[in-house]
Amino acid sequence: MSIAGVVLPTLLFTYRRNIWFLPSLVNDSSHQSLNGSVHLSNNLRETRSERFQLLSTAPSVSFNSSTEAKGRHRVSRRRRKRRRRSKIDDGPQVITPPPRRTVSPRLQRYLRSLSPDESLLYAKKEIEHAPAVDNDDDSYLYAPVFRNVSIFERSCELMEMILKVYIYPDGEKPIFHEPHLLGIYASEGWFMKLLEADREFVTQDPEKAHLFYLPYSSRQLELALYVPNSHNLRPLSIFIRDYVNMIAAKYPFWNRTHGSDHFLVACHDWGPYTTSAHKELRNNTIKAVCNADLSENFIAGKDVSLPETAIRNPGRPLRYIGRGNRVSQRPILAFFAGNMHGRVRPKLLKYWHNKEEDMKIYGPLPIRVSRNMTYIQHMKSSKYCICPMGYEVNSPRIVEAIYYECVPVIIADNFVLPFNEVLDWNAFSVVVAEKDIPKLKEILLAIPLRRYLKMQINVKMVQKHFLWNPRPMRYDLFHMILHSIWFNRLNQIQISQD
Repeated sequence: MSIAGVVLPTLLFTYRRNIWFLPSLVNDSSHQSLNGSVHLSNNLRETRSERFQLLSTAPSVSFNSSTEAKGRHRVSRRRRKRRRRSKIDDGPQVITPPPRRTVSPRLQRYLRSLSPDESLLYAKKEIEHAPAVDNDDDSYLYAPVFRNVSIFERSCELMEMILKVYIYPDGEKPIFHEPHLLGIYASEGWFMKLLEADREFVTQDPEKAHLFYLPYSSRQLELALYVPNSHNLRPLSIFIRDYVNMIAAKYPFWNRTHGSDHFLVACHDWGPYTTSAHKELRNNTIKAVCNADLSENFIAGKDVSLPETAIRNPGRPLRYIGRGNRVSQRPILAFFAGNMHGRVRPKLLKYWHNKEEDMKIYGPLPIRVSRNMTYIQHMKSSKYCICPMGYEVNSPRIVEAIYYECVPVIIADNFVLPFNEVLDWNAFSVVVAEKDIPKLKEILLAIPLRRYLKMQINVKMVQKHFLWNPRPMRYDLFHMILHSIWFNRLNQIQISQD
């Protein structure tokens, strides 16, 4: 008994000491920064969490009965299951953004004295002369993912100080004022829901408004008016034409600018077509649409590319997303699975289905494959996630790839990427022309490891700008959409040389 008392503690100490130090060596080497500018705080937190899990599940010796040992084993197994469930359910870690800067009373009085047009002109001048931001690695806004982080930050500050939106109360449910919150068209519904509940940007006085929101849902419009298999979209566009004509007759604001300070948000593929029967709505109004196709009347610099986000749980939009694997646990070079919609996906399968072991390219994910590895696990285990267009240029896979920290590879000619006016997509994605699909693997393998690692880190850093928070936070998806509408409205304003 005395020998056991000496030997067993020694063995246990050696076992735990090895477990404690081994993950540190692996993690520090696999996540080492290549340029000295990348923070490893998230990885260190993951490492500490893993150490704790390893220690908590390390074998222990008990001199009590075997029944007690079995009971402890069952408890430990239940705890591990709870931890795994909570890891899935909690979604990505949401980091609270910094508070707004305090606006001096003098500036507040000055801004209140301006008319809506004057305040927009003031904002445009301020943005053009935005001071350079000292954006270090600790900043909430990560400079490498932006075209110009100084301009973006200053524009957001001015939007928070100035912008007021008037929501037309007209229109009956379900087409108006009833957001669609589930599925791949949910972006329009979540924006509607959050804006109509907003007390910061929304005004009840249209005379103070800088922007006017046409609160209809293109998805609800389709469900209410489209006759299945008729292939006739004309009734939808006529309905919206009549609505806009009613607004123009009832209020003075449309005719004042011919609709250029009005906007709509539509994620259904048919969103752009709903404007086709009204010339001013089609050409002048700011269209925030998922189907941001330059060949289909999307006007870059005026219209806004809306991210398509697949929402599985309207009560908890962040559930089941995020927490991708580290780079060392991504053995798959490229992955795609989906229905054969449009012209691009059949071509993708023609060249790459069952051609290369590290190119997992499927149609619908086969059951025999999904039993071993689900769709989400494939994304988490892939370096690149292929995001080809379907019937239209947009795809929810782009945002899904960002959620699972997989570098998006976008194949959709004429597609204007979401928030392209402020985000630098070259920093965290790859765009491949449709004609280059046969060279897809060659293109991906030609990307140096150093550049891939930077892109993968940038994907993590840009993720917070694509999240639907039930209570909006600065710089989240709700604010990014509103900012793009605000920013493109400012683009239309001419500054006099005088």
